[in-house]
Amino acid sequence: MWVAERHRRILDLLQTHHRLTTEHFAEALGVSRETVRRDLIELERSGHLARVHGGAVPPATPAPAVPPEPAYLERTGLHQPQKREIARLAAALVQPGQACFLDAGSTTLALAEELARREGAIVITNSLEAATALARNTAHEVRLLGGRLDSDVPATYGEQTVAEIGRLQVDWALVSPVGFDAVNGAMDYLWNEATVARAMLSRARQRVVLADASKLGQASRIQICPAAEVDVLVTDGGADADVLAALRAAGVTRVLVP
Repeated sequence: MWVAERHRRILDLLQTHHRLTTEHFAEALGVSRETVRRDLIELERSGHLARVHGGAVPPATPAPAVPPEPAYLERTGLHQPQKREIARLAAALVQPGQACFLDAGSTTLALAEELARREGAIVITNSLEAATALARNTAHEVRLLGGRLDSDVPATYGEQTVAEIGRLQVDWALVSPVGFDAVNGAMDYLWNEATVARAMLSRARQRVVLADASKLGQASRIQICPAAEVDVLVTDGGADADVLAALRAAGVTRVLVP
C-alpha cells in the first residue's frame, strides 16, 4: 500500500471513529505499528490529526472555515466559456471505443455535451444530466451508475455507486473537484462526491482532473487524491503560470491548457 493511500485510509478511519489506537490502525491497514507511528507523525506535522498516548484523534485546532460550495444550479452558470475550453481539450483525450468514467458536476456536464458530438465511446457516469446528454448520440454506450439520488446535484452516490465502480476498469477517469492545489491535491466540499471521484480514479489507467483557473490553488474540505496521483490536468487559458508550475513540481504528469 502506497504512503498516500495509507494516509487517506487513516484519515477515513479517524473521521468515522474519532479516536483510534495504533494497534487498530495497524490491523485495519495490514502494516506494522512502527509504520503507523511514522504515518501518524507525518499527518500530525501536516495538521491532519493529533497524536495521543497509544493512538490519534482529530486535530485539536480546527482548520480555517471552508466556504460552502455554491448550489449546483448556480455553478452551472459560472465560467461557461472556460468550461467549454476544458471540455474540448478533455474530449480529445478519449478515443473512439475507449471507456471512461465521468463524475457529476458542471464541468463534466460540459464535457459530456462535447463528447456527445464526437465518435462513440463507452461512458460510465453517476450524473443523470451527463448520461442524458450522451445518450442523444446512439454511437455511445452510456452506463448510469446506480445508487442514492442526491437532492442538489442530479446524480447517484453511496455504497452501491462505489461498489459498481469497483467492478470496472476503464481507460480514463475524468473528475472535476472543487479545488486543486500542490499541497492538498484534488479536493471536494462534500464527502459523497469525494468518495465517488476517488473510486473512479482508482479504477482508471489514466486519471484526469478538470479544473478551471478559479479552482487552481484552492483547497476545500475533503481530499480526493494527492496531486502526484493525477496524470493529466485540463484547465483554461486563464490559469496562473506559477500555480501550474507548483502542480507540475508536485507530480502532475501533464497539463493541458488552450
